[in-house]
Amino acid sequence: MKALMCTRLGGPEDLSIEDVADPVAGPGEALVRVNVAALNFFDTLIIAGKYQVKPELPFSPGGEACGVVEALGEGVEEFAVGDRVMVHVGYGTARARIAVPVARLARVPDGVSDEVAAGLSITYGTTLHALADRARMQSGETLVVLGASGGVGLAAVELGKLLGARVIACASSPEKLEVARAHGADELIDYRADNLREELRRLAPEGVDVVYDAVGGDLAEPAMRALGWKGRFLVIGFAAGEIPKFPLNVIMLKGIDVQGVHWGAFVEREPAAHQRNQAQLLAWAAEGRLTVKVHGVYPLEAYEEALGILKRREASGKVILKVS
Repeated sequence: MKALMCTRLGGPEDLSIEDVADPVAGPGEALVRVNVAALNFFDTLIIAGKYQVKPELPFSPGGEACGVVEALGEGVEEFAVGDRVMVHVGYGTARARIAVPVARLARVPDGVSDEVAAGLSITYGTTLHALADRARMQSGETLVVLGASGGVGLAAVELGKLLGARVIACASSPEKLEVARAHGADELIDYRADNLREELRRLAPEGVDVVYDAVGGDLAEPAMRALGWKGRFLVIGFAAGEIPKFPLNVIMLKGIDVQGVHWGAFVEREPAAHQRNQAQLLAWAAEGRLTVKVHGVYPLEAYEEALGILKRREASGKVILKVS
């Protein structure tokens, strides 16, 4: 079968498409024929050896997919051959077939496309966990989303609106902000043209309730300082490359909670809660309440172009590889 392989650490140009043996479903696993695989920013880090997950070489990138169950391992009763499923793993979906524990699958309802299902699990799963489980965000609160036009940022905009928040979208260009507006953002801030802290103070004089930060770098502190009493700062990731350091006195004086969001650990430690979240996301998608914007769908052979878009942070929505 065909597989996109990382045989040496580096950039997208160092990957290659190889013929590898078909996997076999072991006990508690399903063999899934991958139709489409979704890429994320962390894929550009994992192939370079710069991510917290460091697979042994060789491996396939890709943490999400949608496909069809072709075979079942011993003891599997939750799924049947022919089921269309959403797959979420740390890596390995950019290949024709994958053997995966059934705990990492969710059945896809009719009316949800392969592309939407493939792009739903990690970014939207992370965001629902962040907003609902960690921040316990309430309807009527104000949510600030940094990097609001990327895959994870748009997930925060959409889910924030669905949960009843007033959403302030922050991004680096008017074009990116218009994408966020189209997905429900109430207010827009171009942090390359405007002073982020001053604009947040203007839009929320009493302070914002929740900051969703997947960017890090020099945007984090001004956003944190814009929080009001008992505000919550959600640490999602560091796309800017720099891990910020906060003044603890501000956190103390405002009673701020800085909350780490490690979705992978949540999946492992709280599987029942994770499965409930995945089922809720798929139900909302089937009802048309989540759109899951797709930046583009690329053939597997165009992996360098697809990963390059993510590496340069040009993606507006999900980047999808058509595998089979």
